[in-house]
Amino acid sequence: MSMTLQPSYTDTRPQGQSVSVTACICTHNRTHYLRHCLESLRQQSVGPDAFDIVVVDSKSSPAAAAEIQHLVAESPNAQLIRVEEAGLSLARNAGALAARGDYVAYIDDDALAAPDWIEQIMRVVQELPVRPAVLSGRALPIWEAPLPGWWPDSLRGILTITEWEGRGEYRTSEVPAELGPYGANLVIERAALLAVSGFAEDLGRRGGLLLSDEDVHLAWKLQDSGRSARHDSRITVHHCIQAVRLTPNWLLQRLYWQGASSVLTRLMLGHNRLVWSELPRRLALVVALAPLALMPAESSAMIGPRWRLAYAQGFVSMALGELRIRAKKAGIRVNAHTLPESAAPRGAMG
Repeated sequence: MSMTLQPSYTDTRPQGQSVSVTACICTHNRTHYLRHCLESLRQQSVGPDAFDIVVVDSKSSPAAAAEIQHLVAESPNAQLIRVEEAGLSLARNAGALAARGDYVAYIDDDALAAPDWIEQIMRVVQELPVRPAVLSGRALPIWEAPLPGWWPDSLRGILTITEWEGRGEYRTSEVPAELGPYGANLVIERAALLAVSGFAEDLGRRGGLLLSDEDVHLAWKLQDSGRSARHDSRITVHHCIQAVRLTPNWLLQRLYWQGASSVLTRLMLGHNRLVWSELPRRLALVVALAPLALMPAESSAMIGPRWRLAYAQGFVSMALGELRIRAKKAGIRVNAHTLPESAAPRGAMG
Protein backbone atom coordinates (compact mmCIF):
# COMPACT_ATOMS: atom_id res chain seq x y z
CA MET A 1 0.00 0.00 0.00
CA SER A 2 1.22 3.48 -0.83
CA MET A 3 -0.20 6.63 0.68
CA THR A 4 -0.11 10.19 -0.56
CA LEU A 5 0.61 12.64 2.22
CA GLN A 6 -0.50 16.24 1.99
CA PRO A 7 0.22 18.99 4.53
CA SER A 8 -2.92 19.89 6.47
CA TYR A 9 -1.62 23.29 7.59
CA THR A 10 1.19 25.79 7.19
CA ASP A 11 3.03 26.84 10.34
CA THR A 12 3.61 30.59 10.09
CA ARG A 13 4.28 31.30 13.76
CA PRO A 14 7.45 33.27 14.50
CA GLN A 15 10.51 31.39 15.70
CA GLY A 16 10.78 31.43 19.50
CA GLN A 17 7.10 30.89 20.19
CA SER A 18 5.91 27.64 21.72
CA VAL A 19 5.70 24.52 19.59
CA SER A 20 3.39 21.56 19.91
CA VAL A 21 4.64 17.98 19.85
CA THR A 22 3.00 14.65 19.08
CA ALA A 23 4.87 11.58 20.31
CA CYS A 24 4.46 8.64 17.91
CA ILE A 25 5.06 4.97 18.73
CA CYS A 26 4.80 2.30 16.02
CA THR A 27 4.41 -1.22 17.36
CA HIS A 28 3.86 -4.77 16.18
CA ASN A 29 3.11 -7.55 18.69
CA ARG A 30 5.44 -6.08 21.35
CA THR A 31 3.03 -5.17 24.12
CA HIS A 32 5.58 -5.69 26.93
CA TYR A 33 7.85 -3.01 25.47
CA LEU A 34 4.94 -0.73 24.58
CA ARG A 35 3.69 -0.76 28.17
CA HIS A 36 6.99 0.60 29.48
CA CYS A 37 7.35 3.11 26.64
CA LEU A 38 3.91 4.56 27.36
CA GLU A 39 4.71 4.70 31.06
CA SER A 40 7.82 6.77 30.29
CA LEU A 41 5.61 9.21 28.36
CA ARG A 42 3.19 9.44 31.28
CA GLN A 43 6.13 10.57 33.43
CA GLN A 44 7.07 13.53 31.22
CA SER A 45 7.97 16.73 33.06
CA VAL A 46 5.63 18.86 30.93
CA GLY A 47 2.53 16.87 31.90
CA PRO A 48 -0.03 15.15 29.64
CA ASP A 49 -1.82 18.36 28.63
CA ALA A 50 1.31 19.73 26.92
CA PHE A 51 1.56 17.05 24.19
CA ASP A 52 -0.34 14.19 22.64
CA ILE A 53 0.53 10.62 21.70
CA VAL A 54 -0.28 8.53 18.63
CA VAL A 55 0.22 4.77 18.85
CA VAL A 56 0.23 2.97 15.50
CA ASP A 57 -0.62 -0.73 15.65
CA SER A 58 1.15 -2.21 12.63
CA LYS A 59 -0.98 -5.28 11.93
CA SER A 60 -0.54 -6.93 15.33
CA SER A 61 -2.26 -10.23 16.09
CA PRO A 62 -5.82 -10.04 17.50
CA ALA A 63 -4.63 -10.81 21.03
CA ALA A 64 -1.85 -8.23 20.91
CA ALA A 65 -4.18 -5.68 19.29
CA ALA A 66 -6.64 -6.04 22.18
CA GLU A 67 -3.87 -5.49 24.72
CA ILE A 68 -2.51 -2.50 22.78
CA GLN A 69 -5.99 -0.96 22.85
CA HIS A 70 -6.13 -1.41 26.62
CA LEU A 71 -2.68 0.12 27.15
CA VAL A 72 -3.47 3.17 25.02
CA ALA A 73 -6.76 3.72 26.85
CA GLU A 74 -4.78 4.21 30.08
CA SER A 75 -3.16 7.37 28.67
CA PRO A 76 -5.68 10.24 28.41
CA ASN A 77 -3.61 12.12 25.82
CA ALA A 78 -3.13 9.09 23.53
CA GLN A 79 -4.99 7.85 20.47
CA LEU A 80 -4.68 4.51 18.69
CA ILE A 81 -4.74 3.88 14.96
CA ARG A 82 -4.15 0.63 13.11
CA VAL A 83 -2.70 -0.15 9.70
CA GLU A 84 -3.56 -3.45 8.07
CA GLU A 85 -0.32 -3.80 6.12
CA ALA A 86 2.94 -4.36 7.98
CA GLY A 87 5.81 -1.97 7.36
CA LEU A 88 7.60 0.49 9.61
CA SER A 89 7.68 3.39 7.13
CA LEU A 90 4.01 2.90 6.33
CA ALA A 91 3.18 2.94 10.05
CA ARG A 92 5.23 6.09 10.63
CA ASN A 93 3.46 7.82 7.77
CA ALA A 94 0.09 6.86 9.21
CA GLY A 95 1.22 8.32 12.52
CA ALA A 96 2.18 11.58 10.83
CA LEU A 97 -1.26 11.86 9.26
CA ALA A 98 -2.93 11.37 12.64
CA ALA A 99 -0.58 13.71 14.55
CA ARG A 100 -1.71 17.18 15.58
CA GLY A 101 1.59 18.67 16.73
CA ASP A 102 3.97 20.95 14.86
CA TYR A 103 6.57 18.21 15.37
CA VAL A 104 6.20 14.43 15.34
CA ALA A 105 8.57 12.85 17.87
CA TYR A 106 9.11 9.22 16.91
CA ILE A 107 10.23 6.80 19.60
CA ASP A 108 10.63 3.03 19.23
CA ASP A 109 8.32 0.85 21.27
CA ASP A 110 11.37 -0.72 22.97
CA ALA A 111 12.71 2.67 24.08
CA LEU A 112 12.02 4.77 27.17
CA ALA A 113 11.80 8.55 26.92
CA ALA A 114 13.90 10.50 29.42
CA PRO A 115 11.58 12.42 31.81
CA ASP A 116 12.38 15.71 30.04
CA TRP A 117 12.26 14.33 26.48
CA ILE A 118 9.27 16.40 25.34
CA GLU A 119 10.45 19.43 27.31
CA GLN A 120 13.87 19.35 25.66
CA ILE A 121 12.39 18.98 22.18
CA MET A 122 10.34 22.13 22.76
CA ARG A 123 13.30 23.97 24.23
CA VAL A 124 15.70 23.08 21.41
CA VAL A 125 13.26 24.17 18.70
CA GLN A 126 12.58 27.48 20.46
CA GLU A 127 16.28 28.20 21.00
CA LEU A 128 17.33 27.78 17.37
CA PRO A 129 17.30 30.85 15.12
CA VAL A 130 15.94 28.75 12.25
CA ARG A 131 13.31 26.14 12.89
CA PRO A 132 14.81 22.71 12.06
CA ALA A 133 13.12 20.09 9.91
CA VAL A 134 14.89 17.21 11.69
CA LEU A 135 16.15 16.70 15.23
CA SER A 136 17.69 13.60 16.74
CA GLY A 137 19.54 12.97 19.96
CA ARG A 138 21.04 10.32 22.17
CA ALA A 139 19.83 6.73 22.36
CA LEU A 140 21.50 5.29 25.44
CA PRO A 141 21.55 1.51 25.92
CA ILE A 142 19.57 -0.56 28.40
CA TRP A 143 21.23 -3.94 28.16
CA GLU A 144 19.00 -7.02 28.40
CA ALA A 145 22.21 -9.06 28.42
CA PRO A 146 25.88 -8.06 28.60
CA LEU A 147 27.50 -7.01 25.36
CA PRO A 148 29.67 -9.97 24.28
CA GLY A 149 33.40 -9.44 24.40
CA TRP A 150 33.77 -10.36 20.73
CA TRP A 151 31.43 -7.53 19.63
CA PRO A 152 33.46 -4.91 17.68
CA ASP A 153 33.60 -1.55 19.46
CA SER A 154 33.02 0.21 16.14
CA LEU A 155 29.63 -1.53 15.78
CA ARG A 156 27.93 -0.40 18.98
CA GLY A 157 25.94 2.02 16.83
CA ILE A 158 24.45 -0.82 14.76
CA LEU A 159 22.41 -1.65 17.89
CA THR A 160 20.79 1.81 17.69
CA ILE A 161 23.05 3.41 20.28
CA THR A 162 24.10 7.07 20.09
CA GLU A 163 26.15 8.26 23.05
CA TRP A 164 27.87 11.37 21.69
CA GLU A 165 27.21 14.48 23.77
CA GLY A 166 26.98 17.72 21.85
CA ARG A 167 24.91 19.49 19.27
CA GLY A 168 25.25 20.61 15.68
CA GLU A 169 24.22 20.17 12.07
CA TYR A 170 24.56 16.68 10.61
CA ARG A 171 27.09 16.17 7.81
CA THR A 172 29.17 19.15 8.95
CA SER A 173 32.28 19.49 11.11
CA GLU A 174 30.01 20.24 14.09
CA VAL A 175 29.31 16.56 14.71
CA PRO A 176 31.29 13.32 14.19
CA ALA A 177 31.25 12.17 10.58
CA GLU A 178 29.76 8.78 11.45
CA LEU A 179 26.86 10.29 13.39
CA GLY A 180 23.39 10.13 11.88
CA PRO A 181 19.77 10.20 13.02
CA TYR A 182 18.02 7.11 14.39
CA GLY A 183 14.29 6.45 14.23
CA ALA A 184 14.34 5.41 17.90
CA ASN A 185 14.65 9.10 18.75
CA LEU A 186 13.68 11.15 15.72
CA VAL A 187 11.80 14.45 15.69
CA ILE A 188 10.43 15.73 12.37
CA GLU A 189 8.59 18.93 11.59
CA ARG A 190 5.21 17.62 10.50
CA ALA A 191 4.66 20.10 7.65
CA ALA A 192 8.09 19.27 6.21
CA LEU A 193 7.45 15.54 6.57
CA LEU A 194 4.12 15.68 4.77
CA ALA A 195 5.46 17.99 2.07
CA VAL A 196 7.95 15.31 0.95
CA SER A 197 5.35 12.52 1.14
CA GLY A 198 6.70 11.09 4.39
CA PHE A 199 9.09 8.20 4.91
CA ALA A 200 10.04 6.22 1.81
CA GLU A 201 8.03 3.01 1.93
CA ASP A 202 10.69 1.22 -0.15
CA LEU A 203 12.90 1.51 2.94
CA GLY A 204 12.28 0.41 6.53
CA ARG A 205 11.49 -3.00 7.98
CA ARG A 206 8.78 -4.85 6.11
CA GLY A 207 8.14 -8.51 6.79
CA GLY A 208 11.28 -10.49 5.95
CA LEU A 209 12.92 -7.48 4.31
CA LEU A 210 15.25 -5.97 6.88
CA LEU A 211 16.01 -2.80 4.96
CA SER A 212 16.79 0.24 7.07
CA ASP A 213 17.92 3.88 6.65
CA GLU A 214 14.42 5.28 6.08
CA ASP A 215 15.25 7.73 8.86
CA VAL A 216 18.59 8.69 7.29
CA HIS A 217 17.03 8.99 3.83
CA LEU A 218 14.35 11.38 5.10
CA ALA A 219 16.84 13.50 7.05
CA TRP A 220 19.27 13.85 4.16
CA LYS A 221 16.46 14.50 1.69
CA LEU A 222 15.23 17.41 3.80
CA GLN A 223 18.76 18.64 4.44
CA ASP A 224 19.59 18.47 0.71
CA SER A 225 16.52 20.66 0.09
CA GLY A 226 17.99 23.39 2.30
CA ARG A 227 16.36 22.57 5.63
CA SER A 228 18.25 22.00 8.87
CA ALA A 229 18.85 18.50 10.27
CA ARG A 230 20.48 18.58 13.68
CA HIS A 231 21.73 16.43 16.53
CA ASP A 232 21.20 17.61 20.10
CA SER A 233 22.17 15.28 22.94
CA ARG A 234 19.76 16.96 25.36
CA ILE A 235 17.00 15.06 23.54
CA THR A 236 17.51 11.61 25.07
CA VAL A 237 15.84 8.20 25.08
CA HIS A 238 17.00 4.92 26.59
CA HIS A 239 16.87 2.04 24.11
CA CYS A 240 16.49 -1.60 25.16
CA ILE A 241 19.14 -3.74 23.50
CA GLN A 242 17.46 -7.09 23.13
CA ALA A 243 19.43 -10.14 24.16
CA VAL A 244 18.43 -12.01 20.96
CA ARG A 245 20.39 -9.44 18.94
CA LEU A 246 23.70 -10.08 20.66
CA THR A 247 24.66 -13.03 18.47
CA PRO A 248 27.03 -13.40 15.50
CA ASN A 249 24.16 -14.48 13.24
CA TRP A 250 22.10 -11.36 14.04
CA LEU A 251 25.11 -9.11 13.50
CA LEU A 252 25.88 -10.63 10.10
CA GLN A 253 22.26 -10.31 9.01
CA ARG A 254 22.14 -6.72 10.18
CA LEU A 255 25.35 -5.80 8.33
CA TYR A 256 24.20 -7.53 5.13
CA TRP A 257 20.99 -5.52 5.08
CA GLN A 258 22.85 -2.36 6.06
CA GLY A 259 25.03 -2.74 2.99
CA ALA A 260 21.95 -3.18 0.81
CA SER A 261 20.19 -0.24 2.49
CA SER A 262 23.18 2.04 1.96
CA VAL A 263 23.04 1.43 -1.79
CA LEU A 264 19.29 1.94 -2.05
CA THR A 265 19.37 5.11 0.07
CA ARG A 266 22.12 6.69 -2.02
CA LEU A 267 20.34 5.85 -5.27
CA MET A 268 17.06 7.28 -3.97
CA LEU A 269 18.86 10.49 -2.99
CA GLY A 270 20.43 10.74 -6.45
CA HIS A 271 23.95 10.04 -5.16
CA ASN A 272 24.57 7.38 -7.80
CA ARG A 273 28.27 8.13 -8.24
CA LEU A 274 28.89 7.24 -4.60
CA VAL A 275 27.54 3.76 -5.30
CA TRP A 276 29.39 3.09 -8.54
CA SER A 277 32.70 4.45 -7.23
CA GLU A 278 32.53 2.19 -4.19
CA LEU A 279 31.27 -0.93 -5.97
CA PRO A 280 34.67 -2.20 -7.27
CA ARG A 281 36.16 -2.10 -3.77
CA ARG A 282 33.19 -3.92 -2.26
CA LEU A 283 33.21 -6.52 -5.04
CA ALA A 284 36.93 -7.16 -4.51
CA LEU A 285 36.26 -7.65 -0.80
CA VAL A 286 33.51 -10.20 -1.54
CA VAL A 287 35.90 -12.19 -3.73
CA ALA A 288 38.82 -12.00 -1.31
CA LEU A 289 36.80 -12.98 1.78
CA ALA A 290 34.40 -15.45 0.11
CA PRO A 291 35.75 -18.54 1.99
CA LEU A 292 34.66 -16.97 5.30
CA ALA A 293 31.03 -17.39 4.23
CA LEU A 294 31.46 -21.14 4.88
CA MET A 295 31.94 -20.59 8.61
CA PRO A 296 29.00 -21.45 10.93
CA ALA A 297 26.71 -18.47 11.33
CA GLU A 298 26.76 -18.69 15.13
CA SER A 299 30.54 -18.71 15.41
CA SER A 300 32.15 -15.51 16.66
CA ALA A 301 35.55 -16.47 15.20
CA MET A 302 37.05 -13.94 12.78
CA ILE A 303 33.99 -11.73 13.28
CA GLY A 304 35.87 -8.63 12.06
CA PRO A 305 36.46 -9.74 8.47
CA ARG A 306 33.14 -11.63 8.44
CA TRP A 307 31.00 -8.58 9.22
CA ARG A 308 32.90 -6.64 6.56
CA LEU A 309 32.15 -9.46 4.13
CA ALA A 310 28.46 -9.42 5.08
CA TYR A 311 28.21 -5.66 4.49
CA ALA A 312 30.04 -5.95 1.17
CA GLN A 313 27.75 -8.80 0.07
CA GLY A 314 24.65 -6.73 0.81
CA PHE A 315 26.15 -3.74 -0.98
CA VAL A 316 27.14 -5.74 -4.06
CA SER A 317 23.86 -7.63 -4.22
CA MET A 318 21.77 -4.45 -4.16
CA ALA A 319 24.08 -2.58 -6.57
CA LEU A 320 24.18 -5.39 -9.13
CA GLY A 321 20.44 -5.78 -8.80
CA GLU A 322 20.12 -2.14 -9.79
CA LEU A 323 22.42 -2.74 -12.75
CA ARG A 324 20.26 -5.70 -13.79
CA ILE A 325 17.17 -3.49 -13.76
CA ARG A 326 18.90 -0.80 -15.82
CA ALA A 327 20.18 -3.35 -18.34
CA LYS A 328 16.72 -4.86 -18.71
CA LYS A 329 15.19 -1.44 -19.35
CA ALA A 330 17.87 -0.82 -21.98
CA GLY A 331 17.14 -4.16 -23.66
CA ILE A 332 20.51 -5.65 -22.72
CA ARG A 333 20.62 -9.35 -21.88
CA VAL A 334 22.50 -10.06 -18.65
CA ASN A 335 23.98 -13.41 -17.66
CA ALA A 336 22.32 -14.45 -14.40
CA HIS A 337 25.59 -15.96 -13.20
CA THR A 338 27.36 -12.65 -13.72
CA LEU A 339 24.90 -10.51 -11.79
CA PRO A 340 23.56 -12.62 -8.90
CA GLU A 341 20.16 -11.89 -7.39
CA SER A 342 21.64 -12.26 -3.91
CA ALA A 343 25.03 -12.72 -2.37
CA ALA A 344 23.91 -13.25 1.19
CA PRO A 345 26.34 -14.98 3.55
CA ARG A 346 25.49 -18.52 4.56
CA GLY A 347 23.07 -18.37 7.48
CA ALA A 348 22.80 -14.59 7.29
CA MET A 349 19.47 -14.28 5.54
CA GLY A 350 17.39 -16.43 7.86
